Amino acid sequence: MFDIKPQYIVSDDNEPVSVILDIKTFHKIQAAIEDYGLDKFMNEADDDEPLSVSEAHDYYATLKKRPEHGHLFLQKKYF
Repeated sequence: MFDIKPQYIVSDDNEPVSVILDIKTFHKIQAAIEDYGLDKFMNEADDDEPLSVSEAHDYYATLKKRPEHGHLFLQKKYF
């Protein structure tokens, strides 16, 4: 799937402790993980009833923004 060429950081005992990947490979892996998660979420949501515009607006208003990243996340009451 990917042509991964890892570089290893080893301890003084020559035990691997970390891996270095080139940025292009990292982004490919990151995208694959995100795609997998999105696909899984969409499959789980297949049985959910669609929201009306008003319900969607109310739901969106309950989302909080993470100030450090600007990302939205769900409050626990929706899990």
